[in-house]
Amino acid sequence: MLSRDADHAYVAEGQGYGMTVAAMMAGKDTQAKKIFDGILKFVKAHPSVNNKDLHAAEQDANCKSVNGSDSATDGDLEIAYGLLIADKVWGSAGSVNYLSEARRVINAIKASEVNSSTKFPLLGDWGNDGKYKTASRSSDWMPGHFRAFEKATGDSTWGQIRTKAENAVSQLQSQYASKTGLLPDFVVNTGSTPKPAGANFLEGKYDGAYSWNACRDPWRLGADAITVQGSAALNQVRKMNTWIKSATGSDPAKINTGYTLAGTKTESGEHPCFTAPFAVAAMTDPGSQEWLDKLFTQINNFGPDSSDYYGTGITLQVLLILSGNFVAP
Repeated sequence: MLSRDADHAYVAEGQGYGMTVAAMMAGKDTQAKKIFDGILKFVKAHPSVNNKDLHAAEQDANCKSVNGSDSATDGDLEIAYGLLIADKVWGSAGSVNYLSEARRVINAIKASEVNSSTKFPLLGDWGNDGKYKTASRSSDWMPGHFRAFEKATGDSTWGQIRTKAENAVSQLQSQYASKTGLLPDFVVNTGSTPKPAGANFLEGKYDGAYSWNACRDPWRLGADAITVQGSAALNQVRKMNTWIKSATGSDPAKINTGYTLAGTKTESGEHPCFTAPFAVAAMTDPGSQEWLDKLFTQINNFGPDSSDYYGTGITLQVLLILSGNFVAP
């Protein structure tokens, strides 16, 4: 999938979103498998320089890997998850053994993109030293992905990784966002007591705020909350839902593009990647049907943009959940 708002034309996470969406569309689109296999071919043609079983995070308009040709954890997590969905909908007896491919990537993620001591995802296969060794993205804490990885590999480490993340979400909410439930883009100090990163830790002044990475959290946590009985994410996303509904006066058009963890807006304006995830959070609360209906209408009005993998990829995945077409491997 093409990226307009990233540094380069193609990014790993965009390929992951494309694979996940294509696999979930297996029963609706006759071209879905062809599209999926095409993206997988691109992914395998651009390996990370640090671990050939991971995907180099960025490619330019000529499809050449750039910026060091190393990986981004969020991209690889989604690529592996998409492969597991492909195995579920198409099986692995055809020209591509999707399950084998998924296990290959999952094992590489564990080897190169997880801190073996803290059991938190790293930022990429480049992030295992200095200040980055004990840093993580909250949006990489995807309980549904970790459950699927444990099931596919039989490796209980993924259960430990999920539990670490679940506990960190609760701790961060309690200590830094008791009113909102919001999480920061980047988390540091994962070796002891996790805390929000400071400004300009990696991407910008809002690195410790609910910004362009953490905006995915209500969707990622919400997906687990609505599909798994007893999910720790249920209460976590309900906090987010209660707050955003109140903060906007139940008007989805008033969801801004970023907030401090205390709930003060950091940037104004509307963007699908901030609005759409809150619809999945709303699904966790039986008393939020009217709010959910409003969110659905708002999201449905966002036109797909082929040059914006981020907003469109997130919106499509949320709509698949809202319409009952979500596939959990």
